[in-house]
Amino acid sequence: MPEGVKPPESIYNCIPEEERKIEKPPLYMSKHRPAVLLESKSNKDARRTMGPAKIMVSPPDNYLKKHSTEARVSKNTPPSKHVRTVRKPPVPLRTEVPLMGIPTKKACLNTTVMVPKKPHPTIVDSNKGSKQLLENSGLVPKYSRKKDYGQVPEYLLQRNEEERIAQERHEDFLKEQREQASMKNLSEEERQAVLETLKKNWDKVHHEYQCLPLIIETLSRKTHKLRLEEAMTQLERDINLFERFKTIYIPSN
Repeated sequence: MPEGVKPPESIYNCIPEEERKIEKPPLYMSKHRPAVLLESKSNKDARRTMGPAKIMVSPPDNYLKKHSTEARVSKNTPPSKHVRTVRKPPVPLRTEVPLMGIPTKKACLNTTVMVPKKPHPTIVDSNKGSKQLLENSGLVPKYSRKKDYGQVPEYLLQRNEEERIAQERHEDFLKEQREQASMKNLSEEERQAVLETLKKNWDKVHHEYQCLPLIIETLSRKTHKLRLEEAMTQLERDINLFERFKTIYIPSN
């Protein structure tokens, strides 16, 4: 049965229910409200000085009529006859002789002898006469005639040089690591000392293994027994290795 629904026979219906008063949280009031009100009031007050406070209203009988706001041209205005602003010079007479022999610095002969500009070669690429420059059409070998045609670009040479330097640095680093991790030969005295230490450790672990009880029931004792057996097995392998081989190398560090 969902919560809040009780059958008519329930005794809980006799318990008076208390009315829960819902308390509303206080109304949010921004701390910047006084500054906003002051700014809004100052903006409104600034516009009160634009134009006159009161405008004279036209009387009702002087209503707005058609074409009353358009500019009117007087019909009695005479047309203007003086259209030219500057008077042109008079035409020379037939008897006047022009002035000759005035010196000038302008090279008139060079102007006539100057070689005309050669037009750019073009190509017509359609039957309707549309044309384009021959140099940009792709029909002329432009790039294959350059001096650096077929040569490796400068940026590729620089990139290859950077890769070569990086490879050399990597090889030097690996060489240094190999030198640091180089092996050294173990002398006979050191080999015998390590062998004696391994045998002592084996005797110590074996003695501890012999002290275990015959009946092992708890999990901790079983784990301890397995740990001792693994240690003895590893020590036996190391002892066998040091006894079989006379020359043994170990890391120098």
